[in-house]
Amino acid sequence: MYNLKRFNNVQILKYWHLQIFSISSIILIVLFPFSLYSQNSSDTTIQKLIPLTVEGYIDTYFSFDFNEPENSTIPYVVSYNRHHEFNINLAYISLKYNTNNIKAVFTPGYGTYMDANYINERASLKNIVEAYVSIRIFKDKEIWLDAGVIPSPYTYESPIAIDQINYSRCYAPEYTPYFLTGTKLSLPITKNTLFSVYLVNGWQEIRDVNHALALGTHLEIKPNSNLSFNWNTFIGNEQSVSTPDYRNRFFTDAYCTYYPNKNWMVSSSIYVGMQEKINTNNNTSEYAWYQGNIAAKYNITEKNSISSRIEYYSDYNRIMITPIIGNTGFDTFSGVLGYNLLIAKDILFRLEGKYLL
Repeated sequence: MYNLKRFNNVQILKYWHLQIFSISSIILIVLFPFSLYSQNSSDTTIQKLIPLTVEGYIDTYFSFDFNEPENSTIPYVVSYNRHHEFNINLAYISLKYNTNNIKAVFTPGYGTYMDANYINERASLKNIVEAYVSIRIFKDKEIWLDAGVIPSPYTYESPIAIDQINYSRCYAPEYTPYFLTGTKLSLPITKNTLFSVYLVNGWQEIRDVNHALALGTHLEIKPNSNLSFNWNTFIGNEQSVSTPDYRNRFFTDAYCTYYPNKNWMVSSSIYVGMQEKINTNNNTSEYAWYQGNIAAKYNITEKNSISSRIEYYSDYNRIMITPIIGNTGFDTFSGVLGYNLLIAKDILFRLEGKYLL
């Protein structure tokens, strides 16, 4: 199977090597912000009692893979992975509770992204995009403790397409956790520096597979409003029923986002992972995988923009990806070019082509 915890439903695809596909999508975000209020008889002002916000998001798409996979599932990806059909990648309604000392988020989701990325979770957990509670530790400090299913800090891309430079995802986020389950402690070091530490079940899993907790860290530095640097780490035991020979996994990634001016946005990411495995001689060996990419978007007008990305991904030891054509390892370059049209404030149309070699 392709990933430790993903893609075990696409092994029957026929031989392919080069892939070209274009995506046309309408992304609709409908926001219904509201709060519930009550008139306080002892005060003429309106007091906020339940600060609750409801957000809606729909990401529809049409994908075409010129290799025409046999079961209509585009290999190696969990985002936009259905071939030659209109479908929903991700749709959700999110409930967000926000006060000075307590926050909570509950976001159930549906779509082909959820089907592919949560395939190994129990039925009642397969539809959780986010579900966590945040508590401010000290009233006068921005130190927060989150617990539940929380967003992952790894790479600059997330499942939410409208927030991304490009419509499709590169391999970098597809083969790192999109979410983590556990706790997160956020500690502001300076005005422009934030450090977070994670104690989680493992590498993108809600249901713990081996009862060994994993540790992650995130460091964000923002020298100014136009530039941010991020550095993340992960260490955890990834032994499971499907990977009984796996032991500790070490991973680190770094990425930055830069806005040179109002028309340009540039992001770049690099990472490397190391997986310990018990070999046939009962000795421990280490196997690496790594990637690098850079993406950019240029605003032609207020509503029109173009975006592109290039990436190199190498997993020669088949830790994260098992090639469907029986190659020794997985090694590829990819390039993306897209056009984006902001139809309305919350409606974005995107047309994109992707080439892999």
